[in-house]
Amino acid sequence: MLASFSLGAEAARRHSRSHYHRLPEVAAIPPRALPYPQLPLPFEIPGAQYLPLAWADVKGWSDDDHLAAYKTFRASCRSINAQTGAGEQKALGGSLSEPCRAAKSLEPADDTQARTFFEDNFSPLRISRLGEPDGFVTGYYEPVLEGSRTQTDVYNVPVYRRPSNLFVRGYNQASVSLPNKGSVYRKIGRRKLVPYYDRGEIEDGKIAGRGLEIAWLKDPTDLLFAQIQGSARIKFDDGGTIRLNYDSYNGYPYTAVGRVLIERGIIPKEEMSMQKIREWMAQNPDGAKELRRQNRAYIFFREVNLSDKDEAVGGQGIPLTAGRSIAVDKSLHVYGTPFFIEGELPIESDRARTPFHRLMIAQDTGSAIIGPARADLYFGAGADAGRVSGRLRHPMHFVMLVPKSLDPGVRAARLPVPDPRPSEKIAKLFPQTGPKDPAKDPAKNPAKDPAKGETVAIAGPVPLPAPRPVIEPVREPRRHMKSRSHQQ
Repeated sequence: MLASFSLGAEAARRHSRSHYHRLPEVAAIPPRALPYPQLPLPFEIPGAQYLPLAWADVKGWSDDDHLAAYKTFRASCRSINAQTGAGEQKALGGSLSEPCRAAKSLEPADDTQARTFFEDNFSPLRISRLGEPDGFVTGYYEPVLEGSRTQTDVYNVPVYRRPSNLFVRGYNQASVSLPNKGSVYRKIGRRKLVPYYDRGEIEDGKIAGRGLEIAWLKDPTDLLFAQIQGSARIKFDDGGTIRLNYDSYNGYPYTAVGRVLIERGIIPKEEMSMQKIREWMAQNPDGAKELRRQNRAYIFFREVNLSDKDEAVGGQGIPLTAGRSIAVDKSLHVYGTPFFIEGELPIESDRARTPFHRLMIAQDTGSAIIGPARADLYFGAGADAGRVSGRLRHPMHFVMLVPKSLDPGVRAARLPVPDPRPSEKIAKLFPQTGPKDPAKDPAKNPAKDPAKGETVAIAGPVPLPAPRPVIEPVREPRRHMKSRSHQQ
């Protein structure tokens, strides 16, 4: 009985409250329009700072061989013109298709015409990592190595093709040139995925005897540097040659063995080069084995149909041009983008400071190439190219050539400007914030006008109307009801 009474009383109370005390419904306030439209930024590369330049401000621009740069750019255009669909979701997007269309029918006869092409179709933009004044360059090349088609006592270091159980999400296992970033798995059965073997496990024979050997080399250091470069030529005793290109990797981040030697105090940073690493590894075979395993990343190759006269194929899928092709961060940049790189490099010798001002074309990428102003300069094939590229670790100025359809200056002109600032007189009379420190109170410390040499008083903030006072409702005294007498 008590329970039913309580439930009934609660239902009556809720009904009374909802019936007599329901607040009136207020129409929804429409969202306030922003003072400025939401327009995309004119040009944006994550983590980068950039400054538009005039061509006259690009140091060394007029001294370069623009015709050689034009031929390299036009080679990239063959790949760009063949693309269909929407452009890439990057700062340049598909804007390179416009200068590539112009280059399709242009055959410049001399350097002047080639230079005019770049100046008519691009705008120079100084670019670097946010907070840093310069970019950074290294060099790479295509090693030419001695090898064997079969394993022997001398040639016993295998060069592997990609294993069939290597799996990357979003890619078919038969795809050519899997990405060099991201997770890579070893597929067990139909569903189970585990991390792939690292360098140490592969060197210990985890995938040996499966018919994956393309060729055999003499020295594991040769294989390590071929993997770092991403391509190689292998010459056999019978006079034959095969060309190898990057095909996939095992999913582990790249660790520079040179940096390990610097951190251990074995080779000073200022003396570091590929030749120094090779010399140390040759003199310390056991230490070289341990050092290689510090870089757990491992590259698998594929054989490509190229003659000895052809250069290595880069990430864009076209042969590279020695001295004109660069590898860039593919997550930020688009293949085919021209970069003018300027500074001094040790080209002629270890200590030389050779002026370098050259228009390079982005046609390749690499797992260690990270950042908006980071490039690997391609120097060709062979020992000489290896000596030059092996000693490059230098800051350089980067000027990115942006198609004029994306000219930041032109696009920024369409952005709305802020409201005009109030005049100096109004700003003095009505400052937006009053001083909190009494010592800085303008009423007690009048300011001096430097133009007139007079002391003037600056008014305080414009007083706002006082808020409406909160008036508590007056409660009427409760009337006492006379109880009726009960009849006996």
